[in-house]
Amino acid sequence: MSGHIIAIMGGKGGQGKSQVAANLAFAWTSETKSKVCLLDFDQRASGDLNLITGISGKKTVKDLSEFNGAIDPRSIATFVTAHPSGVSYIGMPNDPSASENINIEGLGKTLKSITNIFPLTIIDLGSEVTPLAQKALEYTTMVFLVVTPDILALNQTKRLFNDLVTMMYPKDMLQIILNQYVKGHPVTPEVVSKTMGKPVFAPIPKDEQTCVMALNRKMPAVLVAKSSPFTKGVVDVVRKVVQKSVLKTLASLNRPAPVAKPTGSGASSGGKESDAKPWVMLKSRIHKALVEEMDLKKSDDNDPKAKIILREQTKKAVVDILGKEDTKGILNNREDMNQIVKEILDEALGLGPLEDLLADTSVSEIMVVGPSKIFYEKGGKIRKSEITFTNDRQVLNVIERIVAPIGRRIDEKTPYVDARLGDGSRVHAIIPPCSIDGCTITIRKFPENRLTYKDLVTFGSVTQNMADFLRIAVEAHKNIIVSGGTGSGKTTLINILGGFIQANERIITCEDAAELDFPQDHVVRLETRPPSLEGDGAIDIRCLVKQTLRMRPDRIVVGECRGGETLDMLQAMGTGHDGSLTTVHSNNPRECIGRIETLVQYAGAGLSPRAIREMIANAVHMIIQQSRLDDGSRRVTYITEIGGMQGDVVTLQDIFTFVQKDIDKNGKIVGEFQASGFIPKFIEVLERKGYNVPRGLFSNAAPPAPKAAPAPAKPQASSTKKPVGAK
Repeated sequence: MSGHIIAIMGGKGGQGKSQVAANLAFAWTSETKSKVCLLDFDQRASGDLNLITGISGKKTVKDLSEFNGAIDPRSIATFVTAHPSGVSYIGMPNDPSASENINIEGLGKTLKSITNIFPLTIIDLGSEVTPLAQKALEYTTMVFLVVTPDILALNQTKRLFNDLVTMMYPKDMLQIILNQYVKGHPVTPEVVSKTMGKPVFAPIPKDEQTCVMALNRKMPAVLVAKSSPFTKGVVDVVRKVVQKSVLKTLASLNRPAPVAKPTGSGASSGGKESDAKPWVMLKSRIHKALVEEMDLKKSDDNDPKAKIILREQTKKAVVDILGKEDTKGILNNREDMNQIVKEILDEALGLGPLEDLLADTSVSEIMVVGPSKIFYEKGGKIRKSEITFTNDRQVLNVIERIVAPIGRRIDEKTPYVDARLGDGSRVHAIIPPCSIDGCTITIRKFPENRLTYKDLVTFGSVTQNMADFLRIAVEAHKNIIVSGGTGSGKTTLINILGGFIQANERIITCEDAAELDFPQDHVVRLETRPPSLEGDGAIDIRCLVKQTLRMRPDRIVVGECRGGETLDMLQAMGTGHDGSLTTVHSNNPRECIGRIETLVQYAGAGLSPRAIREMIANAVHMIIQQSRLDDGSRRVTYITEIGGMQGDVVTLQDIFTFVQKDIDKNGKIVGEFQASGFIPKFIEVLERKGYNVPRGLFSNAAPPAPKAAPAPAKPQASSTKKPVGAK
């Protein structure tokens, strides 16, 4: 490469980096009598260099990025605006929207060729490592970081410096210019050197008079006042670079290789297993060194600023430790470096490889089986993640990080725990010796936005008629049990049903790990507590249900009945707390009755089976069966009314059912919701009280359909209307 590129950056705006870049170009031509190309790549400050240089060309870097021909002296001449001093300039578009839509790969092709045309190219990169800046840095020989004697500016520049080092740019390539330097100021070149960890390349004195005059005249300061302190400072920078052959020396440094798209790290990009082991071993060594060097638990989890500061300090430590490691063959480009630093920071301070899965809104469940196996559910299907933990200790660290803020614990004495994340997502963890293959974590994610019945209708989980009926049932204070298997969507459905409760009612919820999130204001949330280290002080669901009866509830909602609390829940439902809700694990409404009967017996009250069934028949009005089908979709498959007792049997009457008919080519289940035509008894009671409930809710008659609707639909609709009318 015959020519060189110098990039000018600032840690934040207001450092004078654009003025330094422009004047450096003009000072270089004056001192070396050679041509210089000045490029404006600062997308956040479009057109600033136009004002500083006084040059306004017809072509911009956006035009250059869209040029498809070969870059040579003849073609580049059509884009540059030549200044009599010897500087050739191409500016950024004045329109910010045009600046954002630049073909970055096109400019990369230009930068590769421009060094064969100009001995020196100076680029104003702005104050952020944007994709455009990253592309320019691939071809850059030296970077000048411009900083002013200001503590905040120095801190931001230090952060930018660390970011560039993390991206594997050599520290020698990054040089510091102290702009607007004033003798006697507390922030001296020595202070800057100590903060940045390297000496200041050159100071440029503060000279407001010259700089303001130059801006007013729209000319570079080195041309306006050749003997001014600012001009002398810029010229000194040029002379130091030239006399010490800095560019020639830096050109021999190893730089991060340009990254092909797409790419990833050895362990997380689906690379060979043989590549993953060195990657994991390197991470393990860095973790060990990091623990010895830093106290990673000293951050206040409730203080966002403290967490940011700790992450920055840890990032610097990781980069320094990596600098001492032999990473040849493991970290091949800056993307690998970025990836391993991110993975180490996530494991040291966050939830490790789970961070990206938690951030993915399309992932509904995350399942960890030891350090090397992470599964997740997406679109109703379970998949295996390519990202892994470093070792079992890191998995245990993540579990402890989850349970500590909510006062839970996990150890050999109590090797399992129920907890929740900050966003309400439910977490269950179990560790050895109970978990043979290593620490196991199961996270049931909560949707980012609260779902409503409209979402269920959109997803095809219910019909509009079913949703309207459920609203009526909840508003009419009917006691409802949501039945379903694991992962079928019971909690989601009960959250939506809770949204139907009138805002003026007092709701009390009881859960093992708080998941319910009702929109009403007057909600009291209760949560169980595990035993203390001494083995006492445990508070279970049954205890909480008993407490709710003394708290003047209008509605009691129990997250899940799985033991003796079922008896207390039934008693509450049957003694004046109508409108209560709970969930039970079972496969259909009939099994749900048997399941409740079994759970009541856990209470040890010695009730006969018939007495328990009578209690169920009197207390529970309706069962909603929520199912997860074979294709991963979740549907309400039954809405069933409990009609009382016939002999020793609790009578059930289906109101709505889902009937599966086929499976399409994509494996999706094809079916339809059907109304039985039966009108629930409580609807008639409501009508006698003056409520107007549309009977069409219980009919299969659909709204007027388009002409393409199948012919059999009409007789089917008319036949089901007869029993409804008869009722």
